[in-house]
This record gives sequence, structure tokens and C-alpha cells, in this order.
Amino acid sequence: MQKSEEIKNALMAAFAVDHLEVINESAQHAGHAGHDGSGESHFKVVIKAPEFAAMGRLARHRAIHAALGADLIAQIHALSLDVEG
Repeated sequence: MQKSEEIKNALMAAFAVDHLEVINESAQHAGHAGHDGSGESHFKVVIKAPEFAAMGRLARHRAIHAALGADLIAQIHALSLDVEG
């Protein structure tokens, strides 16, 4: 399974998602530090879920990282988050 699908599945399971996009931006970082050649090192997540409405920015990011889990986070070099409640 591709990492983008793993990210999507984990977030769908953890939150009542109204909108979710998982964008693989790895190709834009070819040749940069952290690009491992796998094609799955840099991602952008755009997510909207009601759980985030009462959270500040840091709490939202922590919730997403917790939902993805340490193992998956360790496999990703860069994760850009655009989160709405």
C-alpha cells in the first residue's frame, strides 16, 4: 500500500472527515535533503473535520500526528498540514 493511502486511511479512521486530500509532493523535492528516491517522502494533507473546530493549531497538528502513528510519521520526511475545523 502506498503511503498516501496509509495516511488517508488513518485519518479517515480517526476523524469525522468532511474533506480530505493527501497530495504527494515528493517529486518537487527531488535532489533535496530528505528525498530518499522512493517517491514517497513529502506529503501535504488538506483536511476538514469538526473535531478540529475547538483546537488550536498546535493541538490540531498533534492530533494528526497521533492519528498517523509514530511508525508512519517516521517514514515521512516532510508533512505539510492545512487543517480546518
